[in-house]
Amino acid sequence: MTEHGPHGSEQPNGSDRPTSPTPGAQHHTGAVQAPSRTRRWLVPGVIGLIVVLISGGVYYRLHSQNAQGPAQAGARRGGPPSGMAGAGAPPTPVTAVEVKTGDLPVFLNGLGTVTPTRSVTVHSRVDGQLMKVHFKEGEMVKEGQLLAEIDPRPFQVQVTQMEGQLAHDQALLKNAQLDLARYETLLKQDSIAGQTVDTQRALVKQYEGTVKADEGQLANARLQLNYASVTAPVSGLAGLRQVDPGNIIHASDTNGIVIINEVAPITVVYTIPEDSLPKVVKRSRGGETLLVETFDRAGKIKLASGKLASIDNQIDTTTGTVKLKAEFANGDGLLFPNQFVNVKMLVDTLKGATLVPSAAVQRGTQGSFVYAVQPDHTVKLKTVKLGPTDGTNVAVESGVEPGEKLVIDGMDKLRDGAKVEVITPESRAAAVAPRAPGERRNGSGGHRRSAQ
Repeated sequence: MTEHGPHGSEQPNGSDRPTSPTPGAQHHTGAVQAPSRTRRWLVPGVIGLIVVLISGGVYYRLHSQNAQGPAQAGARRGGPPSGMAGAGAPPTPVTAVEVKTGDLPVFLNGLGTVTPTRSVTVHSRVDGQLMKVHFKEGEMVKEGQLLAEIDPRPFQVQVTQMEGQLAHDQALLKNAQLDLARYETLLKQDSIAGQTVDTQRALVKQYEGTVKADEGQLANARLQLNYASVTAPVSGLAGLRQVDPGNIIHASDTNGIVIINEVAPITVVYTIPEDSLPKVVKRSRGGETLLVETFDRAGKIKLASGKLASIDNQIDTTTGTVKLKAEFANGDGLLFPNQFVNVKMLVDTLKGATLVPSAAVQRGTQGSFVYAVQPDHTVKLKTVKLGPTDGTNVAVESGVEPGEKLVIDGMDKLRDGAKVEVITPESRAAAVAPRAPGERRNGSGGHRRSAQ
């Protein structure tokens, strides 16, 4: 059996000592329970401290980004940072020009192709062996100039044959004519029947026809012999040779011997929108000469100046354009057949127009606008209504007046009311010029040598 002690603990049977705890054992238990309570309060405290530190760091981070945002946004827009856009911001250097009045030529632009005045493929008119070529590729030839020779011997033989046939038939005709003369004398003497005279007279007519046919055949044989020498039908620029000497050529050959293009004068076929046709027709039918200029593919190098020659008789319904043809002297040969060119045709001239440089005009959501320099060295944004342009200048119908100064360079950082400093193109170039070693830029944008 087991016995229960005073504290309810079970004691083994036969134990001689009471089972009450000793004082040392109680003291050890209390020491263990105290640290346990400390740990239970320490862990939540550490976690709370960490949360506070993290929250503080996040708050500081967000606050610093919000404070720097406007400044960085202003820097990205090219303007001064927040708080610097006031009177203390330095003025923006710009280049400005004055609005002027003058005459503005109005051009119609188009795309054109150079076409020769005449293009002729030279063919042989007879069949035979090509013996010689007398022209140089890519050089000018004149009308009637000998270009090639075909073996003439077969044609010379035909000429000889026809000459012999003609002589034979002429002799028969001559004999028949003599017989007719004798028969007519005998008829007057009533020594021959009239029927015999009529028969002889018919024979003479027959021989006359034979001689006529022989003469035609002889002329044809001589013509074929003449065709054995191929000549230039027009004056112009000879192209590459299409066949080499030694080949048998035929009048039916597709490529021919050479292509000759008449290039002086030369023409350009170009198109304009059908909406622009009435003003062109009005001036053309009025007897005015419309000037036309051609430029290279990039539109920068002027090639030739000419005049409008003709207008097509219909509008292309697929493109809404009409074809025009202009003629050019082309004495220097800058226009070449099938060359692509840009065409500018003068159709009008605006007198006393308000002109501004094309570089001053900007485009935005409000339309076309310019920056006008004010007397207080600020700029004012003005919307303008544009008219025709010649590429360099543009006519302004409303928005600015002559005498105003407009910004043409440095406007990328401007806004309405911004302060500016007007400088000349020369000083701007000097401001951005590379500095020599030991040289530093002074406050006015120039250079000065540093003190040694």
